Amino acid sequence: MDHFERLSHSVWDCKYHIIWIPKYRRKELYGQRRVIVIRTLKKWAKIKGVRIVEGHACRDHIHLCLAIPPKYSVAGIIGLLKGKSASEVMSFGTKASRMVRGRHFWAKGYCVSTVGIDEETIKEYIRNQENADQTQEEFNF
Repeated sequence: MDHFERLSHSVWDCKYHIIWIPKYRRKELYGQRRVIVIRTLKKWAKIKGVRIVEGHACRDHIHLCLAIPPKYSVAGIIGLLKGKSASEVMSFGTKASRMVRGRHFWAKGYCVSTVGIDEETIKEYIRNQENADQTQEEFNF
């Protein structure tokens, strides 16, 4: 259990692979905008206690592997990260460049997939749990 994280009343390992794109999949993430997005994502992840396991900002999408504490919803964290980073990006540059897209930077929606222990490992663990418990009880006596 050394790879698990702890809260006051729980032990957890909740990791998610998340992808989202700029509106119309425009190639917007380069130069100063990319720096702003990365800085904002790191800042708000730290504030919320979300660990960025891995991340990459491509020109037309964001890939993140996040460890999100179970006290937060995945949708809530993604909404926060997209909202804060869009706000920061849209406040950068001239007024004309900011207003081109009507204050929308990210496309609606995202793709999310859980990352965890291999499914076969879990099935095997569940199958053998009763035997392991029985062995432990015999050992305790």
